[in-house]
This record gives sequence, structure tokens and C-alpha cells, in this order.
Amino acid sequence: MSRWSYVLLAGMVALLIVSVVMATLGWNASDGTDVPPIGYAAMAAGILFSLLFSVGLMALAFYSSRAGYDERAKVIVRERDKTSE
Repeated sequence: MSRWSYVLLAGMVALLIVSVVMATLGWNASDGTDVPPIGYAAMAAGILFSLLFSVGLMALAFYSSRAGYDERAKVIVRERDKTSE
């Protein structure tokens, strides 16, 4: 691997460590606050929307693959274009 690959890898590992530390601190924060019902409703709506969006994108990917939209572009030369050369 090149030097920049190691730099990128180190940056990603640092972001992972920071994310895990922040998640642990947030999870263990015991300040006695509860999530209101509208918070649970917003979380459920966000999860549902994310699932629907991801399922829709996967369905489009499979459809385009099966329908031939992902094939390589081909140059089509018409007969009248051949005679003008």
C-alpha cells in the first residue's frame, strides 16, 4: 500500500475510535432524561423511511441489471452513415 493509503486508513481508524467513544459516553450518560413519545415516533419514522429508501434503491439496481441498462455502450453505425464515408 502507498503512503496515502496508510494515512487514509489511520484517519478512518481515528474516526471509528472517536465514534465509539462518543457513543459510549452518550449511552452511559445518566442524567435522568427520558425520550418523549414524539421522539420514539420520529425515530420509527426515520427507520421506516430508511428501510423503504434502501429497498427501493436495491430494487432499482436489480431491475436495471436485469433489463440490460447496465450493459456497455455500443456504437451503432447506420447504413446511411456508412455510405457517406
